[in-house]
Amino acid sequence: QVQLVESGGGLVQPGSSLRLSCTVYGFRLDTYTIGWFRQAPGKEREAVSCSSGRDDSTYYVDSVKGRFTISRDNAKNTVYLQMDNLKPEDAAVYYCAGTGYIDFTCVERDFGSWGRGTQVTVSS
Repeated sequence: QVQLVESGGGLVQPGSSLRLSCTVYGFRLDTYTIGWFRQAPGKEREAVSCSSGRDDSTYYVDSVKGRFTISRDNAKNTVYLQMDNLKPEDAAVYYCAGTGYIDFTCVERDFGSWGRGTQVTVSS
């Protein structure tokens, strides 16, 4: 059974850092693209960052470039999202998702397996 479990969310002040983890079960991480998506209240869910399991392809939405870093540890079946210099506008529920598409994608509709999400709150 395919399962993705997020952890690492919390309440932090602007300028702080958090590292989110997404541990996957039921499939080999090196065959899947894993993405991080977020949804803030009243807004549509957006793709934040994605990482290919087959090569070094990555994607970052413009608003997080230079602040967020996606990485993976295939031995631990875990993908991380290191978030530095957090801003209030980064506050959202963060979801990780997986897809077995051969071509690299970070389009939400291409992802068929989703975690339940972890809350990130950025406030002073």
